[in-house]
Order: sequence, then structure tokens, then C-alpha cells
Amino acid sequence: MKPKSTFRGVVLRNAPARGSGLNTPLRGSAGARVRVGREVAGRAGKGVSVITGLPLEAAALEGLATRLKKLCGAGGAVKNGVIEIQGDHRARLVSELLKLGYEAKQAGG
Repeated sequence: MKPKSTFRGVVLRNAPARGSGLNTPLRGSAGARVRVGREVAGRAGKGVSVITGLPLEAAALEGLATRLKKLCGAGGAVKNGVIEIQGDHRARLVSELLKLGYEAKQAGG
């Protein structure tokens, strides 16, 4: 007979602790200019929100992009150190980046 109190979770050994700081700004990034703009060039008129100036490494940039895509409920990609989120989500992205500790501003009109 199977015991009633079985543990069915996943145990990760040698894994980094939760909240390991993947999305936190790097030191020395106090003067980093994070800009959130909108581009339509080369996309057949479809607009994307573009986040530039993030002082993060590639892995951390991927993690932040995933978090922002889930927040907006949209797709996107990381290309050449720039996060692209499908659709016009500038206001939502700026507010989330400010919560995460980045000095973000909207770029363009």
C-alpha cells in the first residue's frame, strides 16, 4: 500500500537559490539609460516595443525578456542586446522596469 504522505515535488541539488539576482541591475549601472521605444521599420507595419540600454549579460537579458513577455502577454525576442516585445506596451514596460530598479524612460512620441 502506498503511503498517504508522499512528496511528489522536484528537488534540485546544486541549483542557485531562488531570487539569485538575474533581473537586478549590475553595479555601476547607475548612469545606464534604459529606453523603451516603439519601432515598425522592417516589420510590415507591425509595431514592437524595443528596450535598449540594459546593462545585463546575455543570460540575464533572456530571463528579463521572458518575464516582460509574460507580463505583456505577448511574444518577443532578444536580438543584439535589445529586447523586442510584440505590440505597443511601452507604459507597462516602463512601470515594470522602474519597479525592478532600472531608470527607464519612454523614447519617442
